This record gives sequence, structure tokens and C-alpha cells, in this order.
Amino acid sequence: METKRIPIYSILDDHEAVEEAAALLRAGGLVAIPTETVYGLAANAYDGQAVSKIFEAKGRPMDNPLIVHISEFDMLPDLVEDIPEEALELARLYWPGPLTIILQKSDKIPDQVSAGLPTVAVRMPANTVARGIIGACGFPLAAPSANRSGSPSPTTAAHVLQDMDGRIDGVVVSGNAQVGVESTVLSLAGLSEGKRPLLLRPGAVTPQMLRAAVGEIDIDPAVLRQLEDGRQAPSPGMKYKHYAPKAQVVLVEGDGEQYRNYVNRQAAPGVCALCFEEDGQGLSLPAVTYGRAADPDSEARALFDALRRLDEAGYVTAYAHAPAKDGVGLAVYNRLVRAAAFQVVRLAEEQEQGPAYGTQNSAGNGAGGEPGSKAGNVSGNGADGGSSGGPSKSSSREPSGGPSNGPGRGPENEPGNSSGKGSGDRPESKTGEEG
Repeated sequence: METKRIPIYSILDDHEAVEEAAALLRAGGLVAIPTETVYGLAANAYDGQAVSKIFEAKGRPMDNPLIVHISEFDMLPDLVEDIPEEALELARLYWPGPLTIILQKSDKIPDQVSAGLPTVAVRMPANTVARGIIGACGFPLAAPSANRSGSPSPTTAAHVLQDMDGRIDGVVVSGNAQVGVESTVLSLAGLSEGKRPLLLRPGAVTPQMLRAAVGEIDIDPAVLRQLEDGRQAPSPGMKYKHYAPKAQVVLVEGDGEQYRNYVNRQAAPGVCALCFEEDGQGLSLPAVTYGRAADPDSEARALFDALRRLDEAGYVTAYAHAPAKDGVGLAVYNRLVRAAAFQVVRLAEEQEQGPAYGTQNSAGNGAGGEPGSKAGNVSGNGADGGSSGGPSKSSSREPSGGPSNGPGRGPENEPGNSSGKGSGDRPESKTGEEG
């Protein structure tokens, strides 16, 4: 299959190219489109056969639901059974932007989109090229990230072509994603049963921003832990190892000095640091940076490109400095802990317990809660709450009035109980690639 390159930087100046992309989608094809979060692999959301091609091209498990993208709010009623007041308020504040809302689906949504679930995930991207293409199609687009499943998400058209050239009908060549991590996913599906809104995937619309719109929310334990065995993922980005390069990633929690001291002990051929810009000095091994420690927005923008650069440089193992787990930092941590297959070194605990303490694979189950900051080596299952402190000198800046990047209004729990063991500095391997 020849993959067409379709340059679109303005829906007004590049009208013919917009129509070319829309024509491919109307014919049941797959086209990678830009959004403010990451590039998405789009198909007609009403065409189950076209949507099935997404799973084939990505190598994506069929039980992993997709997000439906709309260009205007008037498209939403056809997709869902009901629109609660909470959804209206969220849309008023954060659409267009990097927020996905899960509601009970209508009969128009094929099972291929919802993975057989009774719900559908919907968002309105802030990227004007994406909305222009959807508007030209005249129907909503189902679109996961435009990469091979399990690998780092694409934030540029070049990333898409690395994974998808020859596998899909077209790639819209446009600007880089300005947010850099996928959208926040909030489920309102349980409101009719008296349940609170449930955060399933963190993103640029932070828990604090969600509470400003709908009051208290719960945070799914799978935000920072493995999904419980036998549970179907209600949202993308929750299953298996995900967002991962070929290099083995180990997530390291601790302040800058702790991190540098630990990583320097791991120096060996094929080993590097995946760290903040501030960490570079004092390291005795190569470094790939992903933003600044006190600027989680910069971390989000740089993360997936940094993960891809690990493989381009041929590194075998990367020790990643963990971000703070609040604000947008929670989204960055969520992606990194999955890229690391839940292999985490907690240096605050190692310092308290002595050098024999190694790594944990976070796999406990518990009730949703707020990410914490207290370190603790806890085994077994229970409620969220106690956690491993992130970098002690990192902070997260909370956006005011919604995300500010990109066109339009916006840019596209800590595991309290963990089971796992380790000794020394090397983590145990963890398998489970998202297909």
C-alpha cells in the first residue's frame, strides 16, 4: 500500500488537501491526522469495517476501545444516549481541548469502536486541521494514536511514518503536537448509579481542573498500576505494557542528587539516563533529556520523542527520572510507569531501608484515590493513599482556565499498595507488551 503524504497547515489555504484527506476517509480508508495531543489514526466512526482496519494496522487488541473525535458539539447527541449536566459543563470549559468524556453510547456506535462496551469515549480536539477534516467528512472519526500498538505515541508526522508507512492510506503532514501526551479520559458513565466521575487516564486537563467543573472525582487505581486481571479496559492506555520503546525503561523516584548517585552506579555500555535537563551535569553516562523538572508541560511535550530517541541511539536500558505525580506531571508519570512495565526504583525507601532494597512492580488493587507523596514499601492489596515520593524538588504548575496550547481554547493515586520484590540495583524484568 502506498501511503499518501498530505500537507495541511491551514484549513483555509490547504482546502484541496483537506478534501483529499476527507475523500480517503469517506472511502473507508485510514488517515493519520494531527491533534494537539498526539497524531491520531482516523477512520469513519460509523463504519465498523473501516474501524477494524485501525486494529489491523496498529496490531491493537480488539478489546481496547477507541476515542471518537467530533468537530462541533452538535455531533455529540448522535453518539450518546444522554448528555448529563456534568458533561455540558466539562465541554463548556475544556472543549475544544485534550479532554475525553465517556458516556453511555447510542446505537450508532459500532462494537468495534467501543470494544463491545456499552459506553463511548468522545472528545473535540483543539487542533483546527483535525476539526476541519472531521467537518469536511461530515461524520465523526474514531482515532487512537497513529503508532504501532505498545510503542511511543507519535507527536510528529515523521513519527507516524516510522511506524505506519505502507500500512495506511494517508498521513496529514502538519505541525508537531503541542501537548505531547494523550487526552485526559473521564468517565461519567456511572453517574446514573450514583457514582462519582472516574478519572481513567490523566492528561493536560488535570484532576484539579476536573474538580473545578464537576466537584469530587475518583481516580481509577489503574492510573498508576497494572489493570486487574480479568478486567476489561474501559479506556485506551490502561492495558499491558504501553508507550514503550525497544529499550528497557526503569523508572527511578528520588530527588536530583539521589537520582544522579543511583544512575551513575548503573553506568555500562548501552545504558543511559532519561532525565530532566537539570540532571545532565554530574552524570557519568549518556543522557537523553525530556523537559525540565519544574515544568511538567515541557516534560509532556518532550517525552515520546525522547523515548523514540532511545531506540534511535541503540540504548538497551534507560533509567528514567520520575516526575512529580500531580498536575500534568501525573500524566507524564502514568506514561512512564507503563513504558517501564511498572518497574520502579524508589530511592527514598532505599535510603530508609538500606541498600538491599531494590525495585517494585506496582500491581496492587484498591479503591480510587488521590495520588500521594509519602514513600512506603507496601505489599498486598488495599486502598490507595500511601505512595512513593516523587522528586522532592519538582513542582507542577496548574494551568488557569484550561489548557492554553494549540488553536482554539486548549491543547488537545498513586499506588498505595504494591506487590513486588527486588534486591540490589537491578530491576526484575516485566513482560506484557500491548499488541
